Amino acid sequence: MKQSLFQEKYPIFTLEVEKAETTYQSVDDILVYLKEQIEAHPKCRFIAEFDHFSHTRALPDAEIAPEIKDAKNIVFCFGIKLPNPQVMAVRPRSMGVTELDDRFVIAFMEAPMPVANDAMERWAKGVRNR
Repeated sequence: MKQSLFQEKYPIFTLEVEKAETTYQSVDDILVYLKEQIEAHPKCRFIAEFDHFSHTRALPDAEIAPEIKDAKNIVFCFGIKLPNPQVMAVRPRSMGVTELDDRFVIAFMEAPMPVANDAMERWAKGVRNR
């Protein structure tokens, strides 16, 4: 799991999983696994899936790196408190799953809540199951 700043301001976590390291065959397979993890967590709620690849491909002047074969997000929320209106700026959470020729890349933005980061990191690492 690699922690970095994307575009020098967004704290993100990224995990690359070689296809030989996982039994999952597609982005959709990984999203099924992630949805199961979300639904099993007592403080998390599944919201939606977003097909970023199809959305982008359908836009005029769309640009998709040629090595990207598929890219989807799973959206969910750990929001157990609503202490002020500003917290809405960092919710809900999303994990992106991208398929390349030889690997999957799982990425998510750091949450302001350690329990959320711990769960998302554990879920991402669970994709590497061989």
